[in-house]
Amino acid sequence: MAPTTRRTALLFLASLLLIASLSAKIAKAAKADAHWVGTWSTAPVSTNNGNGRFSEDTTLREIVHVSLGGSSVRIVLSNAFGTDTLKIGGANVGLVTSGNAVKTGAPALFHGQLTVEIPAGAEVVSDPIAVNLPALTDLAVTLFIPGQTITTITQHNFADQTSYELPGNRLAETDFSGTTAPGTTPLTSWPFLKAVEVLAPADAAAIVCLGDSITDGSHSTLDKNLRWPDVLASRLQANRKTARMAVLNEGIGGNRLLHDVAGPNALARFDRDVLDQNGVKYLIILEGINDIGHAYDPAKPYDVITAEQLELALTQLIDRAHAHGIKVIGATLTPYAGAKYQSAEGEKVREAENDFILHSGKFDGVIDFAKATADPVDPARIASPLECGDHLHPNDSGYQMMGASVDLNLFKK
Repeated sequence: MAPTTRRTALLFLASLLLIASLSAKIAKAAKADAHWVGTWSTAPVSTNNGNGRFSEDTTLREIVHVSLGGSSVRIVLSNAFGTDTLKIGGANVGLVTSGNAVKTGAPALFHGQLTVEIPAGAEVVSDPIAVNLPALTDLAVTLFIPGQTITTITQHNFADQTSYELPGNRLAETDFSGTTAPGTTPLTSWPFLKAVEVLAPADAAAIVCLGDSITDGSHSTLDKNLRWPDVLASRLQANRKTARMAVLNEGIGGNRLLHDVAGPNALARFDRDVLDQNGVKYLIILEGINDIGHAYDPAKPYDVITAEQLELALTQLIDRAHAHGIKVIGATLTPYAGAKYQSAEGEKVREAENDFILHSGKFDGVIDFAKATADPVDPARIASPLECGDHLHPNDSGYQMMGASVDLNLFKK
């Protein structure tokens, strides 16, 4: 080989080695930039355990519908409202194949151990679990709860999703159907399970939807994942520019901004349900209709509040979110004329809150759910085809309309 040719070959080989070295460094850097992002989450509340549930060994198979996919997951278990240490005797995760059946579950470890004890008031995060989790799929989280005294259960009461409870330690079961696992009890709650996270690229992030029953999905069809945050998650995944956005539903039926009734008020639960979530970049707030409804209930008004107090509460949430680099999107309150606690005085306060959301300039963006769901003839009322019959909650079509009305450009900034 001529010297010039040999020199050229050596230079080419050196270039290939340099490219390979740079590629390896870039890949390593990209992997290093990956971070944990919530793909599913819920808002727990305190539930009194007066019937002695979990006094005997119990297995829970909790089904959740994730938003963002990934190849590694973590689960977050919560004893936030517990007054006793919660003992977890084992856990695993697996993709749902049908109903309550799963592929062989991958064990969830906690600092390398199969079991973990969660102190009263605390949460625990599992070690990473290798699971190829596609976006918008159902994941089963199976927990073995050894018999113990639990005074207060930490759970989300309205799951709008069927999970399962079974006597004994059945972690190894793949199918919880009644034929192979007699004694299975269907559940529509999520005990002890707070969140599922995925290891995602650096540009992946989560959107928290903070709200009441309308965010929780009350009156949507069980097991169909038709809540408006589900509709939003599907749209985000279908759009290449937003496909790395997760959606976390932190709605609680009956929840209020300023007073406790159904779970802690939004101000009180803000740290746990918003700031403690991994990878949060955006917050959508749809809260206040229960504050207004109860304060101006023509039959039994209580916990009376003013529009100014609601505006103050919203401003507090905005300021606290901004302090953590989270952009806040205000969502207008949907119409409620004809609902049991509707009144003319309350309607004035709803309109005042919506005006604040739309025109105060406090929010980083707005979603006009009121306009999307209003009857074109009577804007104070939900359009009849979009409501479930109580003049307050949307039906599946209403939730679809809400999710479809969200401008995805809000999440490209």
